[in-house]
Amino acid sequence: METISWDDFAKVEIRVGRVISAGALEDARKPAYVLQVDFGADVGVLKSSAQITHHYSPDALIGRLVVAVVNFPPKQIASVMSECLVTGFHDENDHVVLCVPDREVPLGTRLL
Repeated sequence: METISWDDFAKVEIRVGRVISAGALEDARKPAYVLQVDFGADVGVLKSSAQITHHYSPDALIGRLVVAVVNFPPKQIASVMSECLVTGFHDENDHVVLCVPDREVPLGTRLL
């Protein structure tokens, strides 16, 4: 494993947001949702493509807190320009489980 400096880590903006909409990304190669995530006044609402269809339905995602990297450059994913990377972990079957805070925190709060 390569090590990084604290300065490298400090450049990554990992923040909490709330999913305000979720729907199928119809033209994705692998099943995915398009999420609109509200990161509060400082960051605003960003769009993300997320391959989380195995464990989550669109309705179950609305209102959930998620943890995302908000300072990657936008990336074209199928027909969507993804503006943030919602984080998660692969389970034993290679399906993604969301990385989430275990309590309510203000939108836009940065991971320390």
